[in-house]
Amino acid sequence: ALTRTWALELGDAGITVNAVAPGPIAATEMFHQVVPENSPKMQEIADSIPVQRLGLPDDVARAVCFFNRPENSFITGQTLMVCGGASLGSIAL
Repeated sequence: ALTRTWALELGDAGITVNAVAPGPIAATEMFHQVVPENSPKMQEIADSIPVQRLGLPDDVARAVCFFNRPENSFITGQTLMVCGGASLGSIAL
């Protein structure tokens, strides 16, 4: 709701506001505090995601770059789920 509100408030100033909502992203300290690297649980989570893999920091970075490209300036108030489809159904946590 905050993204949409800011998009409404700032649009007339030419400012777009969007959000990136990452799913399970491997190779991050936060993820590995919960799931040990190379553990069976890590593979179980990956297998439960529709694209059959965990995300990488570069996946999130590409989404952020997409919103920052000038040719995408007509996109505002949106949340992009970068989750390999994990948000569509059950994920093994």
